[in-house]
Amino acid sequence: MIQLIVGSEGKGKTKHLLDKVNEEIKEASGNIVFLDRSTKHMFELNNRVRLINVTEYEFENKSEFIGFILGIISQDHDIQQMYIDGIMKIAKLDKQGFEEVVAKLKDVSEKYGLDIIISASIDSSEISEKLKEYVIVAL
Repeated sequence: MIQLIVGSEGKGKTKHLLDKVNEEIKEASGNIVFLDRSTKHMFELNNRVRLINVTEYEFENKSEFIGFILGIISQDHDIQQMYIDGIMKIAKLDKQGFEEVVAKLKDVSEKYGLDIIISASIDSSEISEKLKEYVIVAL
């Protein structure tokens, strides 16, 4: 399953994502991974959540980003949920690239049986109709 938290930059998407992951970890039977651009939120996350600072890994485009995600999954078959904060910056995406990556992550989610929750600095009015069904919070 894919879920999206969308809105303009500075609207509070990360807070929603942090609240959601900390609530979900209470009932999680598998592992949870949180991808971020720094370790700034390390102390806001439950210590059972694996925080990955993606800036430590250099990927240039959306294909390399998807490969990075698949690499994480290949190393831990017990991942139940993956949270990606600020996917537009992390994966260096424009609006079209965002839609392509979400579609690919949907396939990955279904194939490997994990939930992927994504925050993106994109206005909900700019999202295509096919992706609107995945929006859980629009700010």
